[in-house]
Amino acid sequence: MCGLCGEIRFDHRQPDLGAVRAMADAMEPRGPDAGGVWSQGPVALGHRRLKIIDLSDASQQPMIDAQLGLAGVYNGAIYNFRELRAELEAKGYRFFSQGDTEVLLKAYHAWGPDFVQRLNGMFAVVIVSRETGEVFVARDRLGIKPLYYAEVDGGLRFASSLPALVAGGGISRDLDPVALHHYMSFHAVVPAPHTMLQQVRKLPPAHSMRIHPDGRRDMQEYWRPYFGTPEADRNLSFDDWKDRVHASLRQAVDRRLVADVPVGVLLSGGLDSSLIVGLLDEAGQTGLQTFSVGFESVGDMEGDEFKYSKIIADRFQTEHHKLFIESDRMLRELPNAVAAMSEPMVSHDVVGFYLLSQAVSQHVKVVQSGQGADEVFAGYHWYPPMLESTDPVGDYARVFFDRDQAGMARALNPQWLGDDHSRAFVEAHFARTGATRPIDQTLRIDTQIMLVDDPVKRVDNMTMAWGLEARVPFLDHELVELAAQVPAEHKVPGKHILKEIAREVIPHEVIDRPKGYFPVPALKYIRGPVKDMVQDILSQPAARERALFRQDYLDTLFKSPEDHITPLGGSELWQCALLEFWLQSHNL
Repeated sequence: MCGLCGEIRFDHRQPDLGAVRAMADAMEPRGPDAGGVWSQGPVALGHRRLKIIDLSDASQQPMIDAQLGLAGVYNGAIYNFRELRAELEAKGYRFFSQGDTEVLLKAYHAWGPDFVQRLNGMFAVVIVSRETGEVFVARDRLGIKPLYYAEVDGGLRFASSLPALVAGGGISRDLDPVALHHYMSFHAVVPAPHTMLQQVRKLPPAHSMRIHPDGRRDMQEYWRPYFGTPEADRNLSFDDWKDRVHASLRQAVDRRLVADVPVGVLLSGGLDSSLIVGLLDEAGQTGLQTFSVGFESVGDMEGDEFKYSKIIADRFQTEHHKLFIESDRMLRELPNAVAAMSEPMVSHDVVGFYLLSQAVSQHVKVVQSGQGADEVFAGYHWYPPMLESTDPVGDYARVFFDRDQAGMARALNPQWLGDDHSRAFVEAHFARTGATRPIDQTLRIDTQIMLVDDPVKRVDNMTMAWGLEARVPFLDHELVELAAQVPAEHKVPGKHILKEIAREVIPHEVIDRPKGYFPVPALKYIRGPVKDMVQDILSQPAARERALFRQDYLDTLFKSPEDHITPLGGSELWQCALLEFWLQSHNL
């Protein structure tokens, strides 16, 4: 897990090494163990390293393979790198390191751009070819690892975070109105290639891009799973599917133990993270360290789920660490959590992940986490109605969108309103081939879009702010492919098939509990010091000059914040404040 960056010139000028170093420096928290910059001809690469696999300097990046004429930088973890290495050695390749980075370079040389099809893991990779002058970039299938890029005068820059690109200079602060619409309507999900800045794009998940020396670009989608049960599998019983999923999940958890350092677990006390702990115990892991976080309660909303995480920690005798965060500490740390965001993230649990990651990083450098299970195995409340929906786009928008177009008109000043981009995006995605039932169309957009640009991005940003690598077994691409083919009736309601698997592994008290979320009550029910902070953010000169929000709308929110909660349970006032908070934090 690391941070990468670089610049490619198309105008025969030399890359700006100062800009590349500035981008790399901005990502030091992602890779606190080492760093470097390399340049040759029209390309410069920068890197910050977090040592997880092959702790020696032999795996230092940027990595140069002079014999093959390749240079590269990479962020992520390839869980099957040893198997790929054995294949490459059988083809005659010789290795100078014990890590996964060198495997990527040699795999690209051996198999060309299609080598990404062979990878099991999370990755953003950039490879420069001395012979052709081409630059190849790719992002993993589920977008677990980020890759941002921006056109600059005569060239292209890229980095693992948007703020790093800004740190390199030359990036316009102009906002992207389409991204603004998605943020305010599509529950803060801004699908690739858009970002909040017009000049900055992000490579979509499951895509690769070949960049030619003259600046031409060829982008390719290399993975698109089918959502629905294949004809050949329609006679399988529930137990058949359960056994398949159980075996695949075991393998996914086991794969994510590949490391030269200990691997812990973020244990929320929910089904998903508890199941990971149970499967690790089943596989014979001992001395496992687990970590939980909780907040102060507000009214009748509890701020922690420690009683459930304790059940799992006691049952499997883990070395458990519990972090309780008082509201005043949460308030003090909010600016740091916002500064760590590559894009504005409205979810209340961001500060929780930020502070939990800080604490966890004092004990381990790698953790497994349960993100993705709700999207992949249908854990949310909006899935059951989609089984019989006759208006899938409308039904999805009513439950998932924070505002319809009329609500957008009440919230945004006219110059920022524009068309109903979010509704149009969902309509287009639902209409794509590869999923015919409304429930499968819903699971597909949540797995390939919402998951990527909400919980997955959140976990990456907040863990990497402390040099902590988070691995997500529920997003093993083979498990995702299998889950997409499981009949929806076996998943709905509430991750049914996953719960039945869990009954063979973990205590029933955790399985049959009401569905929990990662609660941060102070950011949902905005009162006292939090309300004062929000008022200050939205009153800053920068906010007034930007004039994103109608003043009468903000006045209504401030009169009674708790009366204005989105369909998914978020504060409308916090959503507005967080966007301004992020823009001001990054001087945008």
